[in-house]
Amino acid sequence: MAKYNQRVIGLIGVVSRMANWNADFTGLPKTTSDGDIFGSDKALKYSIKRLWAEQEKKVLYIRSYKIGKGKDVDQEKEGKKKGKEGKEGEKMQPRELKERYEYLFNEEVSKDSATVLKRLFDCIDVINFGATFAIEGQNLGLTGVVQVGQGFNKYPNTNIQVQDILSPFRNSNEKSEDKDATSIGKKTTVNEAHYIYPFTVNPKHYDGYIGLTGMDGFEGYTVEAYEAFKEGALIGATALNTNSKAGCENAFSLFIEFKEHAQTYLPNLDPYVRVYKEQAKAGGLSKTIYDLTAITPIIESVQDQIEKIELYVNSYAAEVRLQVPGLVSYNIISRTAL
Repeated sequence: MAKYNQRVIGLIGVVSRMANWNADFTGLPKTTSDGDIFGSDKALKYSIKRLWAEQEKKVLYIRSYKIGKGKDVDQEKEGKKKGKEGKEGEKMQPRELKERYEYLFNEEVSKDSATVLKRLFDCIDVINFGATFAIEGQNLGLTGVVQVGQGFNKYPNTNIQVQDILSPFRNSNEKSEDKDATSIGKKTTVNEAHYIYPFTVNPKHYDGYIGLTGMDGFEGYTVEAYEAFKEGALIGATALNTNSKAGCENAFSLFIEFKEHAQTYLPNLDPYVRVYKEQAKAGGLSKTIYDLTAITPIIESVQDQIEKIELYVNSYAAEVRLQVPGLVSYNIISRTAL
């Protein structure tokens, strides 16, 4: 597999309409202490890992289940079945990290660190996002090539919506006069939010493992690994159609690839993004504007260090405003040039 050597910086935009992209433990959208709505890096990575699992790539850090001592059940292939029982007394439970490793590779965790490292690097999530592999006999930490920041909502008109949901079942544990009635639950969404995630790709993070004893054949971060991340950055959120995530989509992604030996480092680009609506002509639907014009002078100041700039956008519903030399734009759905 070919080695990938170029650093990348970029943005991933996720829109949430009547959905809940990333809830806290109360069910409300995650917020800072100042009340700003945001999505954690874990939410974005989870959507990408779910996509990889559906594509039958090896994904280590994702929840999956087993029933007692019987056959393991992969949540991402068989669906969520938490709470069901197999044989009498055997309940479904999440696998431990060690059990997940052994399920993927059909072997016990080796006492040889090089062997374990090679197995970890075979996992598409590990070679992209890194890993903390701490079990008895092994304690390995890998700083991921791909680093994703927090995705703050940049849309100023976001409102939280709470819906009452009637269950078809009664709750016999209800301690009230309504215990004989069907129970009522709640579903929390936002009317519309636009989460802007910054990310970086630094392939040199794994160069220190090249040539280690027992690591024969390992060449570091690969082109295939980067292409897998790029695919996830384009459709991961759109593909994640759970009850709370239906209505969440990838709106745009920006990839700024530096030349192989470039020494320029840029700050996260998300603080320079504005999001607003613009009414379409002749009574048409309003279009979302992702205004990236404030990034223009930053890019132009290091233009000689940049190999290429790619922008993918859902041009049916949104417009990204950015004009810099060498920018090539694509439809994020059809992948055709705009």
